[in-house]
Amino acid sequence: MNRKAKRFTFGGVLLLGLVAAWLHMTDKNYIYKALVYNFADIDDHLIFDQRTVDAPAKAQPWPLASNYNRITWADTLQNQHQQLGSVAFLVVHRDSILHEQYWDGYSDKSKSNSFSMAKSIVSILVGAALRDGYIKGIDQPVSDFLPSFKEGAKSKIAIKHLLMMSSGLNWDESYANPLSVTTEAYYGTNLKKVIKRLEAVEEPGQTFSYKSGDTQILGMVVEAATGKSLSRYAEDKLWKPLGAEHDAEWSVDNPTGIEKAYCCFFSNARDFARIGKLYLQNGVWDGDTIVDPAYVRASLTPNGLQNSSGQPADYGYQWWLLPNYKGQNIFYARGILGQYIIVIPEKEIIIVRLGKQRGERINGHPSEVLAMIDAVNEVVE
Repeated sequence: MNRKAKRFTFGGVLLLGLVAAWLHMTDKNYIYKALVYNFADIDDHLIFDQRTVDAPAKAQPWPLASNYNRITWADTLQNQHQQLGSVAFLVVHRDSILHEQYWDGYSDKSKSNSFSMAKSIVSILVGAALRDGYIKGIDQPVSDFLPSFKEGAKSKIAIKHLLMMSSGLNWDESYANPLSVTTEAYYGTNLKKVIKRLEAVEEPGQTFSYKSGDTQILGMVVEAATGKSLSRYAEDKLWKPLGAEHDAEWSVDNPTGIEKAYCCFFSNARDFARIGKLYLQNGVWDGDTIVDPAYVRASLTPNGLQNSSGQPADYGYQWWLLPNYKGQNIFYARGILGQYIIVIPEKEIIIVRLGKQRGERINGHPSEVLAMIDAVNEVVE
């Protein structure tokens, strides 16, 4: 090896050493994991610590419709499933499975990442905590539950501001930047530390700004209010009462830590559909009120805020809304890689799609959501 090559090698090793030292000193060791795995995946329960959400001893299986799996779908929809890497497509009509389809080795038992559909689940758990009396109302200050919100501008933030994605906190919703707070939250091991660093930079309740940090704080509020982990409360208020057929999992930041509330609830299409059914039934399941119907209605009503561009937000309490879409009022939960629980109340339809990619957006809504709604409406009276 000549002298020039030796200098180059030494310089490279020195640079790597300095970078490693900087990452350690700035508490950014999570970047190693982010670089190894590159981008979030639907099977990330295999790389994270998980907390189990137990199914009940006696499940409530979905009945099958008389014309189960006899629907012929348009080629355009089937092509879209292929192009976007769908792994599950489920349609429930009037409490029976009308159609289900799986790809790439997935089945009705396969666990897949919810990603941000978990935000809607957290909203339900807030409603359950209200019903149980753990939370007095959505106007209650976050500081009643989290001491780090007691001082300064953060003391103005109430639960409703988090539900409406209007906290005013400086959370950077960036998935491509390895140094962003979103990447740290996903791959890091101390979510409480991440949340404590946040600062209020805008007045709460003024502008809709989608931030996973708002949901993470909601999850921490539910945990503090109930005295239970988010997984355990979901087990008590959702998975067992709703008769889930299979255990679910929720990713945690470390083995003794807290759930990644804004994402990472792992289940299958059939059991995810139960979430849609609960809100289709206004928070009531088998005669038991899990969430007050008034909270459900408020959750599915546009929050009245505008985004930074001055456009109205099609958003309620952690639910996406399609008001008056071709005469129907539709609501849905959605995840970054095209995970959806879509509910069409007028026809008692629930659609679940799980997959690996999402399409382009049309007026703020994923094109495949509109395509699935149109396709199902064509075949279901």
